[in-house]
Amino acid sequence: MTRAPQKRRLETRAKLLSVAAAIVQEQGYSGLRVEDVVARAGVAKGTLFSHFKDKDGLLAVLIGEEVTRLLDGMESAGAPSDIPGLTARLAPHLDYVAQDRVIFDLLLRYSGTTAAEPDEVVTASFTRQVALLARWLQYMQAAGSIRQSPPPQLLAEGIQAFLNHVLGVWFCMEHNNEAPPARTLEPYLKAWLQPPA
Repeated sequence: MTRAPQKRRLETRAKLLSVAAAIVQEQGYSGLRVEDVVARAGVAKGTLFSHFKDKDGLLAVLIGEEVTRLLDGMESAGAPSDIPGLTARLAPHLDYVAQDRVIFDLLLRYSGTTAAEPDEVVTASFTRQVALLARWLQYMQAAGSIRQSPPPQLLAEGIQAFLNHVLGVWFCMEHNNEAPPARTLEPYLKAWLQPPA
């Protein structure tokens, strides 16, 4: 049986996450402020910081949950049969990250790519995405729709790098082109995956 103080702590954490998610719905990730979260939740700042190291820690949980949901959807869609299908599977993830630079920055920082202290949920989502891509690429290699070498794991890691590159360029361009990030990704996938002519 859960002790009352522990139950209250879990309820407070859930309330903070719920309030933060509502603010993100209204104002985007960039609009989230600790002061607004604690005011709406009716708690002190110290309470928020006892649950989350800082605002980025709170955002990491919210973003990690959404990335996990997107990965669940990608996985349930099954392996794509060709490069356009692969691009389509990756599009929801790209669209999500491209909606707010805060998402991209936080995912890079907490993935272990640039962080001294990575977030385990964010890091796990990167690892899961590469593993999923490797399985799909193995299937696509067996079907003969992509090049046969290098191994699927290395191809998957390359695709992860292309995702980060495409999003980095997307934010540098300040969204002034009309093409969604997935359309920008497809030429890289074709160059990386197509069998030699």
